[in-house]
Amino acid sequence: MPLLCTILRASAGHLCCRSLCFCCCRKLRYWPCRTELNYSQNPGALSMIYISESVMKRLVIMVTCFASVLCFHHNRSLCPPVVLQRFVGNVNSEAVVQNKLSHPVRTRFLRFVPRDWNPSGWMGLRVEVYGCSYKSYMADFDGRSSLLYRFNQKSMSTVKDVISLRFRSHQAEGVLLHGEGQRGDYITLELHQGRLDLYLNLDDSRLRFSSGRVAVSVGSLLDDQHWHSVHIERFNKQVNLTVDSHTQHFQTKGEGHSLEVDYELSFGGIPLPGKPGTFLRKNFHGCMENLYYNGINIIDLAKRRKPQIHSGNVTFSCSQPQLVACTFLSSSSSFLSLPSAASATGGFSVRFQFRTWNPDGLLLFVQLSPEPQRLVLQISNSRLYLTLHSSGRQKSEVSAGHRVNNGLWHSVSLDTKNLQITLTVDGEPSSAIELWEQLESRGNFYFGGCPTTDCQHLTPAFQGCMRLIFINRQPKDLNQAQQGLLGNYNELQFDTCNIRDRCLPNLCEHGGRCSQTWSSFSCDCSGTGYSGATCHNSIYESSCEAYKLIGSSSGFYSIDPDGSGPLGPTQVYCNMTEEKVWTVLAHNSTAPVTVQGSSLLKPHIMKFNYSASAEELQAIVSGSEQCQQEVVYDCKRSRLFNTKDGSPLSWWLDREGERRSYWGGFLPGVQQCSCSLEENCMDMNYFCNCDADTDTWANDTGVLSYKDHLPVSQIVIGDTNRTGSQAVYHIGPLRCYGDKSIWNAASFYQESSYLYFPTLQAELASDISFYFKTSAPSGVFLENLGLKDFIRVELSSPSAVTFSFDVGNGPVVLSMKSHLPLNDRQWHYVRAERNVKEASLQVDQLPLRFLEAPADGHPRLRLSSQLFVGRVTIRLNTPPPERMTPGVSSGCPGYCSGSSSLCHNRGRCIEKSNGYVCDCSQSAYGGTTCDQEVSVSFDMESSVTYTFQEPFSVMQNRSSQASSVSTESSSRAREDVAFSFVTSQKPAMLLTVSTFNQQYIAVILAKNGSLQIWYHLQTDRSPDVFSPALNNLADGRLHRIRIHRVGKNLYVQVSSTLSFAFPLIHNSNLENFNEKVMEAASKGFSGCLSSVQFNHVAPLKAALTNRGSSLVTIRGPLVQSNCGALAESTSHTLQGKTFTHSPHGNGTQKDLAVIAGVVTAVVFIAVCALAVISRLLYQQRRAQRSSSIKEETRHSVYTDYRTELHLHNSVRDNMKEYYI
Repeated sequence: MPLLCTILRASAGHLCCRSLCFCCCRKLRYWPCRTELNYSQNPGALSMIYISESVMKRLVIMVTCFASVLCFHHNRSLCPPVVLQRFVGNVNSEAVVQNKLSHPVRTRFLRFVPRDWNPSGWMGLRVEVYGCSYKSYMADFDGRSSLLYRFNQKSMSTVKDVISLRFRSHQAEGVLLHGEGQRGDYITLELHQGRLDLYLNLDDSRLRFSSGRVAVSVGSLLDDQHWHSVHIERFNKQVNLTVDSHTQHFQTKGEGHSLEVDYELSFGGIPLPGKPGTFLRKNFHGCMENLYYNGINIIDLAKRRKPQIHSGNVTFSCSQPQLVACTFLSSSSSFLSLPSAASATGGFSVRFQFRTWNPDGLLLFVQLSPEPQRLVLQISNSRLYLTLHSSGRQKSEVSAGHRVNNGLWHSVSLDTKNLQITLTVDGEPSSAIELWEQLESRGNFYFGGCPTTDCQHLTPAFQGCMRLIFINRQPKDLNQAQQGLLGNYNELQFDTCNIRDRCLPNLCEHGGRCSQTWSSFSCDCSGTGYSGATCHNSIYESSCEAYKLIGSSSGFYSIDPDGSGPLGPTQVYCNMTEEKVWTVLAHNSTAPVTVQGSSLLKPHIMKFNYSASAEELQAIVSGSEQCQQEVVYDCKRSRLFNTKDGSPLSWWLDREGERRSYWGGFLPGVQQCSCSLEENCMDMNYFCNCDADTDTWANDTGVLSYKDHLPVSQIVIGDTNRTGSQAVYHIGPLRCYGDKSIWNAASFYQESSYLYFPTLQAELASDISFYFKTSAPSGVFLENLGLKDFIRVELSSPSAVTFSFDVGNGPVVLSMKSHLPLNDRQWHYVRAERNVKEASLQVDQLPLRFLEAPADGHPRLRLSSQLFVGRVTIRLNTPPPERMTPGVSSGCPGYCSGSSSLCHNRGRCIEKSNGYVCDCSQSAYGGTTCDQEVSVSFDMESSVTYTFQEPFSVMQNRSSQASSVSTESSSRAREDVAFSFVTSQKPAMLLTVSTFNQQYIAVILAKNGSLQIWYHLQTDRSPDVFSPALNNLADGRLHRIRIHRVGKNLYVQVSSTLSFAFPLIHNSNLENFNEKVMEAASKGFSGCLSSVQFNHVAPLKAALTNRGSSLVTIRGPLVQSNCGALAESTSHTLQGKTFTHSPHGNGTQKDLAVIAGVVTAVVFIAVCALAVISRLLYQQRRAQRSSSIKEETRHSVYTDYRTELHLHNSVRDNMKEYYI
């Protein structure tokens, strides 16, 4: 059934309607029986009828039944359906049906969507909308005028301001409002590059004399000639700036709380005092409506010519814009062909304006005489290039402009005169091509694209808007082109610039930077600590416990306790020397503090600032099993409690700022010290040792362990002002252990058993991860429903997991099938993610499967019911459920279901009938529980080469990928490298990873012993070189290196020091990089390597356990060593007063020097062997390529799903080699 959609637009910008009625055009006999009314305030929407292609033959008849304001359009995304009410329509061709709205609606557009039609007859619909009163006070500014509102007194000082207006602008620049005072206060509201900037200063002398005034910016593309509403609210220093539906809240600079403006406020410009008609900034050109300043109707005062208003060249009506624009929709087939007009002076000239987001596109193509010359104007890499093609391959080229794809209007002027072709962009200095002879245009001028064979290779075509086209100084009427009276066109929209800012609002999470093209946007996650299409996924583990499970040792780490949530990563110290893994957060006062002369009236106050925000601290504490903080109080005649009434003389504040007076234990209601709880106080008449008030030193030391009060945020000491009184206190770091989310399991024994959780908050992005084991052939893991939307993860068959959802674009199903059964009563991992860019699904270590979201689809997932979890034994990170049905129990049966890890260092626990075994195949460690390190030493003649090939699915994806996918693929590429080494040699090669297309990663020690990491990912550019550790690592001590790359972000951790983050920049100034890497390799490596891991590959372990494998090539003898056992010697012991930020203690360094001196090993990288092995493997690769062509053809049906490797799989090439 064809769909007819009608939108009515109010001429004043808003439509307030009370009722509407339906009737039918008498010429037609096909009427709607039920109609749905939608409304929209989208500033990009236009008045239009939507009609399907199947009814285009009746188009002319339908136009006669609608007002002339309506036009035709095929892009339904401009009118998002917001259902207001459903109505009953006509039952015949004569009756009139009236419907009354339950309440008035204030909107800009109304759309009527017929739901059912009479089974016989033709289509026809007429709607009359009856509105309510709406007062409009309008003013038109011509770019040279302004309104001045003069105060009754010399200055106006306000603590609260409310300013509101609506505007429609013809230009991207212009001042809407300005006022300033002699004290230095000022307020300026200004359009700048299509955005609205608010400058506001309250008595800040620094800003008064500074040229770097900072603006708060809201909105985008506000020069689109549509109406936009502005609302400014200020109370003291708090300000809300709202443009349309986007609000920015901020606090003003300066010390003042009032805005002091002298003499007057100006609207539409900033007039220069004493010089009428002269303005300091560019004036506003457009219309304003309903301009109110603190309740005063400025435009009404101006219309009534009140004395406090001065209006210059302002008219009180809004003229309709005369600029006619057209939109080029397609990047492959859009074009506009216009004939040339005769030039009186010879040659030709072209002028036009354009706006776009695309960095590439064809703007103009024209054939020249004499033949076969042609002229091409195109955007390339965000610059304009003018190219003159002569005979053969000869061409001349000039460039102009910068960032012309910023979405703003840019003017282009092209002129041929004086044997030159000049190109001028935005009035900047011209660029010229010298000619040997005068050129004339031949044939039509092609704008935005070209249908002829001469220019089809000049793709992509232009996607964007054009207006004000002049050829030989003659304007071209685009209305005539639309009517078929002038030139020709394809895939164009007329009388509109359908540009859209896809970065407003910014859908990139966690501070990711948004960039866009005409049809999509992308996120740059560099430096954020997050990855993914929308910077949703944290690259850090959630806790120190999680780092321990992947084989990390003690050191400083970044943890992200809420994962993809709003909280950012936090730097902590992970102490893994004990059975429990301790998370340690230090504060700003780690040394003991001596206090004298304090009293209750003038107490000593110390505030503690931690390395995390209050929200991050709360997340860490609440997610831990137990937390504690030591308090040490040494006293001499300094009491903690008053001996008379027991009121505290000293106390501390918890994380919420609440006053606490207990000094040990976990009982917050007891005002006692630890000695009282343990019944060992020096004087049992008191609850604290210090309350005995002796002249000798006493001590009260306790451990605070009530989690809801930790950490200590402030301490107050109030009894050291008496003679001989003195106190020394020390507050230790916050220490927590356990991660409640590591193993949060539940078992379901009935098909109807579920856990109920609150509604999943997943409008724009969500990720779901869990482990499960079952024997059932199918079952629903998780489901959440809305009115129409839903999200579901289920075991759809014994070997397949399905992730499905609907956000309003129709159901989307993403399924992954395993070659092994998943209902084998073993634990399996599932992770599903959905955001506005894509959806992904991963099962165990199978390659990730991706499905891109439609560019103009509905982005928000609207859920309303509870979240249901159930049917199979499952383990996931969620808060406690609100309710559970019968047949659900906490925990899971089996040996592998405990919270303590039975298998270490990425080992996988596998259930057996009479116990369990550890699968250490993906771990760099060995032994029955994957906790025995694998270390290897070589002599000077030995080397190891490990060759590995990626799964076929990735090869298939690489062979069929489009150019548009390259950016997405690079953002998902990642490596995870970890190893330990001991050496005294420099320079030295530690390891390299290389591919056949000359990409490589090299980790070396430079001549000074510093660590260098070389990344050469783009063969046409120089490599990136990073030096995370500038000190000498060739010191005979053990060092642990971890390298983690996600897209363009590189994260490096050296031993127990803090992580280093680097962006991949591709520095082109580096020289002789091959020589430096080859020099390190030629010197060999005298030392020891252990626990080497690259993604899920352990090369040293493979060399020892699979010596006959074709993937491992060994030169010289291999000797197993024990150098990895030194790792525990580098651990820090952080307890009490000994806590420090220093990553290396002197004692530890001495111990390592003694131990490391005993251990020696040799690893040499044979460069000659590299060439021989590469040649052999290259021949093998060519043979495999030829055999895989048939497989690629057979699997081409799956090209809609783009596969990717997991976090620990690389995605850059089909085959790699690992040299050690």
